[in-house]
Amino acid sequence: MQEWSEYLKFLVGLIAILNPLGISPVFINLTQQQSIAERRQTALHAAVSVGVVLLIALLAGELVLSVFGISISSFRVGGGILILLMAISMMQATMSPARQTPEEARESVLKESVAVVPLAIPLVAGPGAISTVILYANRSDSPMHYVMLAVVIAAGTTLVWLTFRAAEPLANRLGRTGINVVTRIMGLIMAAIGVEFMANGLRVLFPGMAGAG
Repeated sequence: MQEWSEYLKFLVGLIAILNPLGISPVFINLTQQQSIAERRQTALHAAVSVGVVLLIALLAGELVLSVFGISISSFRVGGGILILLMAISMMQATMSPARQTPEEARESVLKESVAVVPLAIPLVAGPGAISTVILYANRSDSPMHYVMLAVVIAAGTTLVWLTFRAAEPLANRLGRTGINVVTRIMGLIMAAIGVEFMANGLRVLFPGMAGAG
């Protein structure tokens, strides 16, 4: 089991990657035709779907990697690059194509139910969040480690639910500028996480790099 500070670090990183506040304008746009009750139900279904996806990644992610013969070090580098690219988009206050392409955005407007796709997947629980969960799960085989990660995931998805429920008043209070500022801060945190993942993976793949410094 990891130190408590590591789980706190995972929580902060997961919130940054999920970025529910940054997704709130998209949530408002996709649910603008819904009643207040329907919007709250969409928020709940989206949050539950995010939790389910991340828990599946927690429990089965490493198995999937082993099936395809992918080493965790290679996955760290690949996941780190993906997170870094998403972070760069967030620091520019733009939607990363890794979350949603323009074609997917146009198609999502026509959907009657948007809670699972595209809100939960890929906008909130996208490749970056899934990669992060898998990489943190790999740090220990202890059952308590998995329990703690599941608790952190539950906390993160609860925040997603609360943010979506309050999306409209939050957007009105913060404005587009305020949301962009928060998104850029989250992007900076994500960039640091991505670089750390890449460095740890490269250190194992190329042991000579560790002694080069």
